[in-house]
Amino acid sequence: MNAIQKYFKYRQSLIDQYAKGDMTKREYLERNYEAVVYGDIQPFRNIDTVEKALFNYQYYNALAKQMKSVSTTKDLDYELKQDYREKSNYYYSKKDRATLAALRMLDFHGVEAYFIKIRSKFLKGKLFEINIPEEEIILHSTSPLILKCLREEGVFQEESKKSLIDDYVNRRY
Repeated sequence: MNAIQKYFKYRQSLIDQYAKGDMTKREYLERNYEAVVYGDIQPFRNIDTVEKALFNYQYYNALAKQMKSVSTTKDLDYELKQDYREKSNYYYSKKDRATLAALRMLDFHGVEAYFIKIRSKFLKGKLFEINIPEEEIILHSTSPLILKCLREEGVFQEESKKSLIDDYVNRRY
């Protein structure tokens, strides 16, 4: 088992614990963050496999969520909050690059995408889910570029649907 497979196996165990109620969403996010930051592998510069793209997606998503979480700390100076928000946005953009790389490698084959029903007013009509059932992949994005590509490829459904991981995406952390 290579390092990427080891990470995804560990991540699945975290998801299983979260699904059983053995950990909160915040605990899940913290453990996943620790796994990617302190794990055996770093993000890939050359994304030449879907597996590498998915690792980069998880890596940058974990960093983005961590920076966003820190930016909400109450006693943090305004400029520091802004700095953490900018870092979060930067990591989300790196995550979106990994998403697009994976979609292109798959040639958008077997992809279903749609906006999800979300409680957040800010994300309503912006957050969409990318489901690739054959590969057991569920990704999320708000990227206008990815949305444009999904529409151009004819795989984006214009209706809003309940997310396949609704409890997770609609739970605050």
